[in-house]
Amino acid sequence: MRPPPSSDELLRLARRSRSPRSVRPPAGAIVVPGPAQESVWDFPRPPRVEDVAARVRVEFAGKVVADSQAALRVVETAGAPCYYLPPGDCDLALLVRTPQWTVCEWKGVAFAYDVVTEKRSVRNGAWSYPDPLTDLGMGYERIAGYLAFYAGKMDACYVGDELVRAQPGGFYGGWVTRALTGPIKGEPGTEYW
Repeated sequence: MRPPPSSDELLRLARRSRSPRSVRPPAGAIVVPGPAQESVWDFPRPPRVEDVAARVRVEFAGKVVADSQAALRVVETAGAPCYYLPPGDCDLALLVRTPQWTVCEWKGVAFAYDVVTEKRSVRNGAWSYPDPLTDLGMGYERIAGYLAFYAGKMDACYVGDELVRAQPGGFYGGWVTRALTGPIKGEPGTEYW
């Protein structure tokens, strides 16, 4: 696998890739949120980092991989929020960084982690931004070193007492709760939302 881009190269790539999304779901498809709900269509672009008041927990193969009262979430137009947990609230003995990496035009280079227990393991079940981009002043440095988990690859992920669902499609790592209204991007045909 090739090495990730240098800081200067990454910034050039990111700036070239950043654009407002002009494609939206068909008229009338966006669900108006009710009380105690939020629409993914009210989330900003570029994404915003927010504190999470609720406890956030991740379980895999009979182990608590992460359990935090200090999680952050990143919200972006059309997507389910991604939850980031401080490394001190994660069982780092179960996480193995892989050579796999991806680039986000807003946050920079993310490295993948396998989740490994004596019973089972999953490839690229988590990711982290060790050195997020800061050029937009959106607070992405707050998630530096924090870990996010693919709900669809874990046995259970919770926000508060609610068992979340994985964002549709398997590519994005967002967590879908009952409080979200959509439609949420992820299925074929939604990649430009």
